[in-house]
Amino acid sequence: MKQRSRRAFLAALGSSVVGAAGCLSDGESLSVLAAGSLAVALETLGEEFATGRQTTVEGEYHGSTVVMQMIEDGTRHPDVTVSADVQMLRDRLYPEFASWDVVFAANELGLAYNPETELGSRLEGDEPWYEVLRSADEGAIAMSEPELDPLGYRAVQMLELAEAYYGVEGLKREISERAYREPDEPRLLAGIETGDRAVAISYRNMAVDHGLPFYELPDKLNFSDPGLADYYRTVSYTTDDGYTARGSPMSYNATVLDGADNPDRGEAFVSFLLDSPDRLESLGLRVPGRLPRSHGTSPGSITSHVQGES
Repeated sequence: MKQRSRRAFLAALGSSVVGAAGCLSDGESLSVLAAGSLAVALETLGEEFATGRQTTVEGEYHGSTVVMQMIEDGTRHPDVTVSADVQMLRDRLYPEFASWDVVFAANELGLAYNPETELGSRLEGDEPWYEVLRSADEGAIAMSEPELDPLGYRAVQMLELAEAYYGVEGLKREISERAYREPDEPRLLAGIETGDRAVAISYRNMAVDHGLPFYELPDKLNFSDPGLADYYRTVSYTTDDGYTARGSPMSYNATVLDGADNPDRGEAFVSFLLDSPDRLESLGLRVPGRLPRSHGTSPGSITSHVQGES
């Protein structure tokens, strides 16, 4: 129970820098700038990686859009970068900041909820989920801010797909306009835990992190099936700064930036992620047999671990 509370605390931080336990203070430091939805997983795996390696892993977590902007404007120069939108990393970091990446885990979109709330109890009944959400009071539903985070724009994309899937005109507008938009992705589920909010459009692993029930959506809505990639691409979201993100299967990719301060240790950490499918799955992620897959000119230490190219 104590460990769960600590992880929940770390997951709730908008920006966290965590030193891996058991490391010598004069050892090497590895910096990781990553998608906020991976805060708990990477903090946990960072500690495991550091054990016996005389290394400190310093993690900072934001929405992936913010992560890319920090690298582009020089605010941050991490060794390892991890994105919740594979194409975004390639569109915004190649070729100036990176020349390769590896897709190492998958996820799915659904609803994390508090079963002690009215909406939560109704989700556990026989009512259609979208009718439950349509009846919600303003602010009872949480979603991540689409301008800052792929989780946010995937929520909008999912509602657009759901509008056509269920034949309910205006569904996207009704739910998205009434929802509270959380600007700090790792804090998305904080209000669900306290009961201040009832439901959040969330990734599966985030519900697992917080010990919350997860309402599964059909594959045509949850961005989990690579076989539906063309279908997902029928929806898109364009941010205020002009970046257009098309719907896609939900996967994470990682890279070591060109000119990283500690590239060898960065590659070792990415390799560690590739060698940890069971641990990733225990943390609520998915590692299907097609993963990991590399893209670009990846180093030999990475290509030796992958199933093929993406």
